[in-house]
Amino acid sequence: MSQASAQYHAFIQGIVVHKKVWTLKDDGGFPTSTNLNGETVLPFWSLESKVVKIIKKVHAYRDFQPYEIKLEDFINKWITGLEEDGLYVGVNWSGKKATGYDVKPNELLEHITYELEKY
Repeated sequence: MSQASAQYHAFIQGIVVHKKVWTLKDDGGFPTSTNLNGETVLPFWSLESKVVKIIKKVHAYRDFQPYEIKLEDFINKWITGLEEDGLYVGVNWSGKKATGYDVKPNELLEHITYELEKY
């Protein structure tokens, strides 16, 4: 299993278990980034501690704060909005450059729904 695949799996398991999704925010809102494929991505994490690590390690995010989203709101509001805006979801980005796996919102929703059905 690749690092990105492992992070994706950990993201889905984490948000299903804890019923929360995390991103980061500053006074200007939520940050997006452009990946190597030219897609615009909004990052999310499964744990607050992962967001805090990124804020500490990545200079561009030093003025941001962790932002908690209830899983229900993420599923019912955020994913729809991300899809409508043509954004991808960055999952559990890590490292000094905050990189990782990016996925289409509706694809992510399918995987979340599948995992929630197990519980």
